[in-house]
Amino acid sequence: MKSKIILQLMANLHAPIYASRIRELVPRIISHLCEGNRVLDVGCGYGALGKALLDSPGLPKGIMIDGLEKIKRNKQLINIYEYNGVNIPFPDNTYDVVILADVLHHEPDLDRLISECIRVSCKLLIIKDHKLCGPLSQFRLQFIDWAANIPYGIPCLYQYYTTDQWICLRGRHGLNLIDETNSMNLYPPIINWIFGRKLQYMCVLGCSKFN
Repeated sequence: MKSKIILQLMANLHAPIYASRIRELVPRIISHLCEGNRVLDVGCGYGALGKALLDSPGLPKGIMIDGLEKIKRNKQLINIYEYNGVNIPFPDNTYDVVILADVLHHEPDLDRLISECIRVSCKLLIIKDHKLCGPLSQFRLQFIDWAANIPYGIPCLYQYYTTDQWICLRGRHGLNLIDETNSMNLYPPIINWIFGRKLQYMCVLGCSKFN
């Protein structure tokens, strides 16, 4: 009982941090969407990011957003499909845009997941993740990763890329860089100073079949 109370308290404390993250990501993602796009949010949780995108007044018309999760949860905020963690259950080029928001550092076979996302996307991959940069960055990222995920029972692998590794990743998969952000103010000020800024990374990548 005591552990459940502690986990609930941690979830409550994390809620405003998560809300701040979404507020920052929504306009950044919307700036790369076009009218009528079909969007897939991989590893979407309850679908909070997708719902925030759909609710945004700046969203282009006719956008469709689906979610994908290994385990479907209660209280889904968008339409969410379940998959086996290996093969995304859609034909090639089903979506225009695939979003991977803080998912890849949880994925044991990162290259396989990227390949699957490229297969089902006919235009863009939007990746938001962490980045090793500066003193004690591994420790700082491990701490915020643990604090954000333990209340929900999500395992952490604590695997984070440097800028050079992100560049190598897109090179391995033949993805074209469209936009890159190497520092983000995702969180409330004090938390952002410790865990945000240059520890946060985002890139928009074009599939070669589109470019």
